[in-house]
Amino acid sequence: MCGIAGAVWTAPEMSISDSQLRQMVDQLRHRGPDDAGHYQSELSLSSPRGCEPGVGLGFRRLSIIDLETGNQPICNEDETVWVVFNGEIYNFPELRKRLEGAGHRFKTHSDTEVIVHLYEDEGADVFSHLNGMFAIAIWDSKRRQLVLGRDRLGQKPLVYAQASQRLLFASELKAILKIPGVSREIDFNAVDDYLAYQYVPHPYTIFKDIKKLPPGHRAIYKSGKLTVEPFWSPRWGSERDCSYESAKDELRRLMKSAVELRMRADVPLGAFLSGGIDSSLVVALMQQVADQPIKTFSIGFDQKEYDETNYARTVAEHLGTDHQEFRVTPDAIEILPKLAWQYDEPFADSSSIPTWYVSQMTREHVTVALSGDGGDELFAGYQRYQAIRLGHWIDQLGPLKQILGATWWQRLPSSSRQKGLLRRWKRFVSAVAKKPVERYLDWIAIFNEERRCLLYRPEFVERLEDSDPIAFLSSGWAKAGERDPVACASLADLQTYLPCDLMTKTDIASMANSLECRQPFLDYRLVEYAIGLPTKFKLRGRAGKRILKDTFGELLPAEIWNRRKMGFGVPLDHWFRGELRELAWDTLASDDTKIHQWFHSDAIRQLLQTHTDGTFDHSYRLWSLMVLELWLREWGGHSPVG
Repeated sequence: MCGIAGAVWTAPEMSISDSQLRQMVDQLRHRGPDDAGHYQSELSLSSPRGCEPGVGLGFRRLSIIDLETGNQPICNEDETVWVVFNGEIYNFPELRKRLEGAGHRFKTHSDTEVIVHLYEDEGADVFSHLNGMFAIAIWDSKRRQLVLGRDRLGQKPLVYAQASQRLLFASELKAILKIPGVSREIDFNAVDDYLAYQYVPHPYTIFKDIKKLPPGHRAIYKSGKLTVEPFWSPRWGSERDCSYESAKDELRRLMKSAVELRMRADVPLGAFLSGGIDSSLVVALMQQVADQPIKTFSIGFDQKEYDETNYARTVAEHLGTDHQEFRVTPDAIEILPKLAWQYDEPFADSSSIPTWYVSQMTREHVTVALSGDGGDELFAGYQRYQAIRLGHWIDQLGPLKQILGATWWQRLPSSSRQKGLLRRWKRFVSAVAKKPVERYLDWIAIFNEERRCLLYRPEFVERLEDSDPIAFLSSGWAKAGERDPVACASLADLQTYLPCDLMTKTDIASMANSLECRQPFLDYRLVEYAIGLPTKFKLRGRAGKRILKDTFGELLPAEIWNRRKMGFGVPLDHWFRGELRELAWDTLASDDTKIHQWFHSDAIRQLLQTHTDGTFDHSYRLWSLMVLELWLREWGGHSPVG
């Protein structure tokens, strides 16, 4: 587990010095405090083979596997293939045995060296053989090419910047920004996307000239040209034909295997435990194979509707884990400037705060933690999937659909609370008349299209280049083909929300605290199996995760299986009307507020006022604007409007 950075160049003026490479790597020190490594090869324009590109590979290490000899970069025997790698390859012992049988010789016990020799055999197809989470850079001096790869579900980040005769890459944006001349021109389409989704979707970043390598993709840079292509294309649109009992048997086998693989480590290991179904199930399976109590960690709030610690405690007592708890108060807002620096670009998932603190607390006890991320997307755990199914039924009602979508529903009084029942119903019926994918975006968007239009100044709108946030969601939705809308929505989430939000949040928050986080639900074998299961195996009545409950029911108390999902949120509505009220107004309504150059200040003040006086809950919108403002103060950008 680590941070990686580097460059390939074919012109002297684009070269990266040793000191610049080290500056890039030093920006990633938090990702790997244990060690550092560098490889540098100078540009040669007059070699017998023609131009020999200049190469720089850098690495920061958090030691997990092969503590003594696993430092990077690692090369093959004749030093023609060099690798830097962020992540874990869980099946590396099996791959190593195969490679040794084919005649390869190893000098370390690390999973990184497996990548080196596997690349010698498989070339750019190397990534298809790896079971793990990874961002990998491979320099092949014989072919004079740089090969980049990112894991199938986007658990590990990888960004790059291509310029004339040079390619830069790194685990985080901040490392690339250390190189002089890299443009910080803001992509206004990315800002538009951010306000819709609360993150910037891949392959884009907040900066025009820097891109994210999408999950399940590889990139080959050769002769100044970059080719980006998928190496993983599961059968999103195919539904598996199997019995329910056989599906349970296979699910049991795959889940146990996924957990056992992710318990491989040479350092102390534990787990996040929220008290929800997914994390609780992971811990239960861990405890089955462990020879001592698993260390578990949870976080809570003073506001009861956001606090899950009692459920986590119930699971911990039931399983006999060694359990630790931490509580978050509004004082935690002091972390905001640090989050603005760590996340590189605007990122408005407020659960990054508790994720940060639970990672910090966990790191005091262990170096690796397993989590339950991915279970909701794979097994229809979100409550919004029930709304999707209800919307599908309404689509079949003909004229009655128009009645349900009538505007008079919106005139009914409802609570200002985000989670109020009538408010949820009004939001549901307001989107009934739309197409399923448009309806879904309307439900999940922080600022829907109407609200963004009210917010934007004309000068900002003029800078948008045919921006259409729905295109990102639609691309994932379309891969599900003719499957039912619940399957389409959950598979779209697996391709969009999971890598861009959940994995980004977890990776940045955990690595900022030098903690490795592993997700058994994202074992690609389990993912490929689960995406093919019919929705009826996942949804029963108003409850999701049917097959998980029926397969593993005996492992957890009934109250955990039957509890209502809470989500990993924070009480923003309370904070913005209480302890954070002054901070919000000072940040968003002062004369020097930077986002006023883009957005109507009156519109922002109206959001503040109606939230403060309890008329409406705008907490997530205010949070998104605050994050954007703090990011601009930290990282700047060169695209003013006005």
